[in-house]
Amino acid sequence: MIIGTAKIYLYANWVHSLKEKRMVVKSIIAKVKHRYNVSIAEVENQDYHQSIVIGIACVSNTTRQANTVIQNVVDYIEGNTEALIEKIDIETL
Repeated sequence: MIIGTAKIYLYANWVHSLKEKRMVVKSIIAKVKHRYNVSIAEVENQDYHQSIVIGIACVSNTTRQANTVIQNVVDYIEGNTEALIEKIDIETL
């Protein structure tokens, strides 16, 4: 069993309240869940309205497939959000 994980750090400078942030995060999570078979959630900085940290995990039979799925999700998020990506941590266990 191979587990692929990623933590994506986003910065949304136009967000001015936690309510706005929640709308952005829910939209990203819903789109990714609909398109890919991964677990995804906001994992850090939940009290800071311009900082978004999203965690992603997938389980696979091969390292190559896990890396491909995680990279596809990261690319999808990059292409479908106005937030700036500050950092991406990808790990395969």
